[in-house]
Amino acid sequence: MLTHGTTRRDFIKGGGALVVAFSLGGPGPARAQGAGGKTVALDDVDAFLALGRDGRVTVYTGKVDLGTGTRTALRQMAAEELDVALDHVDLVEGDTAVTPDQGPTWGSLTIQVGGVQIRQAAATARAALLDMAAQRLGAARDALEVRYGVARLKSDPTRSVSYSELIGDREFRLKVDKNAALKKPADYRIVGASVPRVDIPAKVTGEWTYMQDVRVPGMVHARVVRPPAMGATLQSVDESSVGGIKGLLRVVRAGSFLAVVAETEWAAVKAGERLKATWSSWQGLPAMSRLYDVVRATPVNKDEVTVNRGDVKGALAGAAKTLSATYEFAIHTHGSIGPSCAIADWRDGQLTVWSASQAPHWLRRDLAATFGIPVTSVRVMYFDGAGCYGRNGHEDAAADAALIAREIGRPVRVQWMRHDEHGWDPKGPPTLVDLRAGLDQAGNVVAWQSEFWIPKATITQSPTLIAATLAGLPHKQDINPGNVFQNSAPPYAFPNAHAVCHRLETTPFRPSWIRTPGRMQNTYANEAFMDELAAAAGVDPIEFRLRHLNDPRGAEVLRAAARRARWQPRPSPQKSSARVARGRGVTYVKYENVRTYVAAVADVEVDRSSGVVRVTRVVVAHDCGLMINPDGVRAQIEGNVVQTVSRTLKEELKWDGSRVTSLDWASYPILTFPEVPEVEMELIDRPGDPPWGAGEPAAAVVPSAISNAVFDAIGVRLRTVPYTPDRVKAAIRAQA
Repeated sequence: MLTHGTTRRDFIKGGGALVVAFSLGGPGPARAQGAGGKTVALDDVDAFLALGRDGRVTVYTGKVDLGTGTRTALRQMAAEELDVALDHVDLVEGDTAVTPDQGPTWGSLTIQVGGVQIRQAAATARAALLDMAAQRLGAARDALEVRYGVARLKSDPTRSVSYSELIGDREFRLKVDKNAALKKPADYRIVGASVPRVDIPAKVTGEWTYMQDVRVPGMVHARVVRPPAMGATLQSVDESSVGGIKGLLRVVRAGSFLAVVAETEWAAVKAGERLKATWSSWQGLPAMSRLYDVVRATPVNKDEVTVNRGDVKGALAGAAKTLSATYEFAIHTHGSIGPSCAIADWRDGQLTVWSASQAPHWLRRDLAATFGIPVTSVRVMYFDGAGCYGRNGHEDAAADAALIAREIGRPVRVQWMRHDEHGWDPKGPPTLVDLRAGLDQAGNVVAWQSEFWIPKATITQSPTLIAATLAGLPHKQDINPGNVFQNSAPPYAFPNAHAVCHRLETTPFRPSWIRTPGRMQNTYANEAFMDELAAAAGVDPIEFRLRHLNDPRGAEVLRAAARRARWQPRPSPQKSSARVARGRGVTYVKYENVRTYVAAVADVEVDRSSGVVRVTRVVVAHDCGLMINPDGVRAQIEGNVVQTVSRTLKEELKWDGSRVTSLDWASYPILTFPEVPEVEMELIDRPGDPPWGAGEPAAAVVPSAISNAVFDAIGVRLRTVPYTPDRVKAAIRAQA
């Protein structure tokens, strides 16, 4: 239950009335302001930090915790730089009224970007506090040390002053100093430690407030009635069909947007099921069996070359052996276990939205544009939702609620149903890849050529809101599948290489990013084809990669994965005629070719008669630089592996000519607990290096590791994800 207390910390969150002006840096320029005049400017220390008279520290971040553990790690970073106790740090996340806009929570950038910003603000604050303490104690700054938020003389610890005495409940009025000295790794006490996540106890006991648990006074419940076809338009509504439902308040219609509103959720559910409406027909989706033909034939918006080195054409012509292959990656839904939910309330022209959006500030702008109001008139407050790892239905549910609330003049809660989530969330688009390469007499790669068919990205914000489209409200016509071109260029030092991404005008379903967008699909094609080349050369797959890798850190993660997996060097495939064959496969990625290094070895069992592939173990070597919380990194790697094994073996959107038909867990199956593989890890810690992301990179290596392991087991290449039993048996038959 959402409640509003009157503690100092909640008061600061709600309006900042206890924060009084106290300038350390002079008057300064005008600042971007949130609720109660609190600054949200990215270059202001006060945008990120507040210190209370009670000795507690509040950290403000525009990033949100999607289950990745960042609400613990960000506290660690701030506590370390400020030299305060970790249990004295609170975190306010994703409230657009009081947090700085640090961008959406995506791309494994919360720690790498958002955390680094907080860390620098904390270092600036610490330096200012030390100067204040030196003045108060009449000592040189170098003569002081800080422990648990108290500055004291090194020579006489009895002479001290606390942060709360220096600035409690007042503002710093300082700009973030990009040159403020950070603590040395040797002095870390909190960063680098496996601190238990602060949210786990309440989540285990059921006390945690998820978005689906939030209630506000005067709230009513709504269900949206979706068109029976994606492109259908609403022609008529028979309101008498729901006239007998107790508690029903209203049927809301705006263009082709249709919803029911009731005093209770159950009444809204019943009304949504019973409401009779007439819709136009629409059959605009391609046949599933022709998906990749359609992708290949889609008009190209532009060609984006991601690597162009040497003379590929000439090298291919002179190669001793050439190979080519085509890889396909299915359309995926986000598959959030809990359907999306949001609450919206209009008061005096101001819109307040409670949402699990991973991009609260983007959602704020989108809602302002949709309803034609200033951005300053919209406040979005984040609460945890079901895992999304991408742009699922959270934002659409928020727009649904806002539209209905505007029509009826009361706070409205919209809870999507399972068929809404599976049927109407944006999808991870299909990927088609053609590859060709040449080997010399010694089995070295002399030429590499690849083509990727992927959707264009014409905006850097969220996809169009469904409510805006159906209701005819202002909306963007653009699409954004995420940075799906990333990792199209291979990470190896081939003398001649060319990769081009054909950015397509359209894609069958409204696209958005889903965990590791593009990086997973492109790495899958590149690394599976790399394995094909190793097999053609008769070389062990790890040796083959090391032969072409000119990156010491990359080589280190490959060797670390090999050691941990107890890899026995030999070429693939092995010779086996067993009905249940076992194999191992390796893969490697340098994420986006600029950061986190990951190598993985997958062990699989393949039942030739049933076509069932079982992943028994995945070994991951991982180098993300400085690890803020090693236990958090381990959890992210495990989650990456489990989710991506599911996506590789099972998940595939299904549809007919008019709509998505995989609307439940029977038609869109995911991995079950008995199918979860053992996950082993080798974490390479580099305390002296910058922190990189861990939320996505390990997912990029899983599909190709499984593909390569299946080939090692049965000598058959699987080139279309997912590896369903039918596809496996068809591949075996085709090779025979």
